Amino acid sequence: MAFEKTFVMIKPDGVHRGLVGDILSRFEHKGFKIVALRMLNITPEMAEEHYGEHKEKPFYKGLTEFITAGPVVAMVVDGDNAITAIRKMVGATNPQDAVPGTIRHDYGMHTGRNLIHASDAPASAEREIPLFFGIDQILDYTHHSEKWVYE
Repeated sequence: MAFEKTFVMIKPDGVHRGLVGDILSRFEHKGFKIVALRMLNITPEMAEEHYGEHKEKPFYKGLTEFITAGPVVAMVVDGDNAITAIRKMVGATNPQDAVPGTIRHDYGMHTGRNLIHASDAPASAEREIPLFFGIDQILDYTHHSEKWVYE
């Protein structure tokens, strides 16, 4: 098994639409462990750092304006192959292209309002987690259900 931590963020549209509980429960029901969780308003400076790789792209301004428009829920999720598995659960960036059963397909309509962000690679998770959480905010614990989830 390859246990790893990944960063996931429910964007302002997911928060305002009241989907936080539904989205969190999908990760928990799958068997992932939430090891850090917080609600916050992202500052323009945080948005610039988080989306810095897109700075020269035409959609950057709208992306940073949107992510700072309301509260988000940031989390660190832990589990076997978490980065790849959670990206599959999240679905394609454009909800219209996402596979049925994914979060974006089931709840989203347009790319600019696609509800959720999830790290796409180990390097991304390593860069994104410290933007939102200090090392002392990430818990290390054994969940009682782990013996029923993992062989």
